[in-house]
Amino acid sequence: MEYKNQIYTITEIFQNDEKDYFVQIENDFHSFSVPAKSIKPIQITEEWLEKFGFSRTYSSEQRIRYERPETFIKYDFDLSSRKIVEGLKIYGNSIKCKYIHEFQNIFSCLFGKEPTSISYGLMHTES
Repeated sequence: MEYKNQIYTITEIFQNDEKDYFVQIENDFHSFSVPAKSIKPIQITEEWLEKFGFSRTYSSEQRIRYERPETFIKYDFDLSSRKIVEGLKIYGNSIKCKYIHEFQNIFSCLFGKEPTSISYGLMHTES
């Protein structure tokens, strides 16, 4: 997740006595708690897909497609204003997935492990 233009790992989610949600976040330099509403998810970009082991396999004026070595996982960027085909495809089924943490959760459910970005030390969530 992103907080003040830096990437952090979420290590804990908790409520205070007033029932407000907070998250414990950390990176290589800092560890602290912040209100949950002050953090924002990281949107999937072509750069992030490449870090997750995807490669660009198709490009046109309407669409850019990325695929992983597993042939059943694809991600399309719809370059039209309607964004009908944009998103993650697993076995041809469209899955609403625009943020990194959503993809990490799906990947973890499918394979029982984090996608390759964990080796970069970029993101790790515990839930």
